[in-house]
Amino acid sequence: MEKFGKSQPVTRVEDVRFLTGEGRYVDDIAPADALHGVVFRSPVAHASITELNVDDAREAPGVQMVLTLADLEAAGVRPGLDATLVKNIDGSKGAAPERPVLARDRVRFVGEPVAMVFAETLQQARDAAELIEFDYDDLPVCLGREESETAIHEEAPGNLAYHFGMGDAAATDAAFAAAAHVVSLQIDDNRVIANSLEPRGCYAEPEGERLHVAINGQGVWGFKQTIAKALGLDPEALRITNPDVGGGFGMKAQDYPEYVICAHAARALDRPVRWMADRTESMLSDNAGRDLTSLAEMAFDDNHRILAYRVTTRNNLGAYNSGFGQPIQTELFSKVLMGTYDVQAAYMSVKGYFTNTVQVDAYRGAGRPEAIYVLERLMDRAARELGVDGWELRRRNFIPAAKFPYRTVTGELYDVGDFDRVLSHAEASCDRAGFAARKAASEEHGKLRGIGLCYYIESILGDPSEGARVTFDEDGGVSLFVGTQSNGQGHETVYARFLADQTGIPMERIRVVQGDSDLIAKGGGTGGSRSVTVQANVTLTAVAGMVAAFTPFLADSMGVEESAVRFDNETFRAEGSNLTPTMLEAAEMARAAGRDDLLRHEARDRLPGRSYPNGAHVAEVEVDPETGTVTVERYTVVDDFGNLINPLLAEGQVHGGVAQGIGQAVTEHGVHDEDGQLLTATFMDYGMPRADILPMFRFETEPVPSTANPMGMKGCGEAGTVGAMAAMGNAVQDALWDRGVRQADMPFTPLRVWSMLRDASQTAA
Repeated sequence: MEKFGKSQPVTRVEDVRFLTGEGRYVDDIAPADALHGVVFRSPVAHASITELNVDDAREAPGVQMVLTLADLEAAGVRPGLDATLVKNIDGSKGAAPERPVLARDRVRFVGEPVAMVFAETLQQARDAAELIEFDYDDLPVCLGREESETAIHEEAPGNLAYHFGMGDAAATDAAFAAAAHVVSLQIDDNRVIANSLEPRGCYAEPEGERLHVAINGQGVWGFKQTIAKALGLDPEALRITNPDVGGGFGMKAQDYPEYVICAHAARALDRPVRWMADRTESMLSDNAGRDLTSLAEMAFDDNHRILAYRVTTRNNLGAYNSGFGQPIQTELFSKVLMGTYDVQAAYMSVKGYFTNTVQVDAYRGAGRPEAIYVLERLMDRAARELGVDGWELRRRNFIPAAKFPYRTVTGELYDVGDFDRVLSHAEASCDRAGFAARKAASEEHGKLRGIGLCYYIESILGDPSEGARVTFDEDGGVSLFVGTQSNGQGHETVYARFLADQTGIPMERIRVVQGDSDLIAKGGGTGGSRSVTVQANVTLTAVAGMVAAFTPFLADSMGVEESAVRFDNETFRAEGSNLTPTMLEAAEMARAAGRDDLLRHEARDRLPGRSYPNGAHVAEVEVDPETGTVTVERYTVVDDFGNLINPLLAEGQVHGGVAQGIGQAVTEHGVHDEDGQLLTATFMDYGMPRADILPMFRFETEPVPSTANPMGMKGCGEAGTVGAMAAMGNAVQDALWDRGVRQADMPFTPLRVWSMLRDASQTAA
């Protein structure tokens, strides 16, 4: 065991590789002789294609292949990408128009793939793409989250993709009718662009009779299924790998056309091909996030207890269904619909619309940040209208600790929680008592100061089952094969440390192997804050299997009964024997005895239930009324993540999530003009959060260990974003309230904030 025991901060072992340029990213490791792919994309948002001529491109220097949809279909490629559908209120399924990998007859957003060129060099491919003759007849552009006379797809009249409902509408309406107070608020959630540090890319290469496709994604098995189906391949003829990945945030989890096209090209040409997006191409073609508006309503009794909650949402799906585009603002939003409050009358109604923009899908949190943002903005507004303290209003309505396990109104089973304790910790840590003095000091300098609270909860998502394999290698090391996929979270450190804690194997002797469909038969990838919880759970199962397998072998060596052998997480021991082999020594003993069966251990396990991270975020902002500039002065987080394997990495995850939440709140906004052109397609125009807008974060924990897994853990990968948006929104609203601003929506850019203050001043006058 390490000197200071378990659950201690450990710096990331993979960082040495990344910081010294030794990372194995897809564009770094693509075969040197690979052809370069360039996608010809639609320059318009909505049009009928009248001409698509690629003859000149095919004759251009260095060009080996140009593909259109007709070429793919002629080669027997299944041209469409699948998506998950939700059920409408009437029980039917949501609309499912074809999403072709290359445009069929019509283009529906700027950046839609129309053709793809493969040439010996990148410049040759770019030059050839410019020779493609493309003509079209413009069609009306639909950008609103509303029904339209112009149908983007015949399968979705009025562009309505689905109408989803959940809850008891009659009971909710009755509670509203009997309420002493009703509070409502329209709440916008702005479109964001994921902008991972590494853009999307892939390469494909023949491997004998098989095909290898490397993708910088969030898992390999979904891509394997999609590509095998599209190309009509036996899945065993296909190998998918994820090398090092420079960020994903949900955006890289889904299928995209380029992966299918490159796979086909490599197979048809019998040589490697590669494709890597540039930044603007990514901003045009990557799935966007959020982009919804909600009318939130809450009914209260005379004692300010919540009687019912109602949410009516309209969300933008983009031009097509992406993989999980339909479930994000419906099924996943519902997981935490009522948050941490003890209310059993609620109803949500959601309409999803197709628009002439790129698809909208999962972005860090995938529906849970959106749900909590709506709920906590409304709680803050309710406190103001009811004339009560917002912190006390939350306390009054929290699910009591004695009520756990607690079945929510949408069917989630919260296993544990002590929300009042966590909130009290946050109240002390943020020095709420000192806020009045800090506000007065800001006012002396002509600034407005506001404080905002968000109490969040999120549901861990994704496949609750996972697999692991442990092998004792001839070099004396150990390989741990995992079914998740790191996108920068530090999995190599966390998994190795956890196995070391459970077995006594030195951490530096453990290699974590991930992202290869040949080496790992099945896995759930990364997403939904699932990775460490599910992987640690199955690692425990694997370790138990290792101990059970070694025990009879060692009992013979020790000359004792099997029942006498014990493993203390470092060594095997038995009364009556002087032998105390470590796990590594036991493996070497097995190797010497020819017991190769003891050198490989495999397990699969399933979590008995989901865990629910929760906590309080407190943002404190200062607003310059002369310029509209919002400055984040203080930011405090107190999280209940249950037990932590590595607190340092958990804190890093929170920092990243909060940065993304503050980014959306203050700087980020994907904007289109009336013709559907993306106006924020470079970092000159899209406001990424920078270090100069972020404060030092105060991060503390108040753990209530989960009962839904043997480690007592709760996922932490997305929690920072889930809590940050509403904390920031409420803080800015608080700063502007005394100046008469009643509707404060993200992003709080200087112009928007200045305009809010101007409009409020003019209205008052």
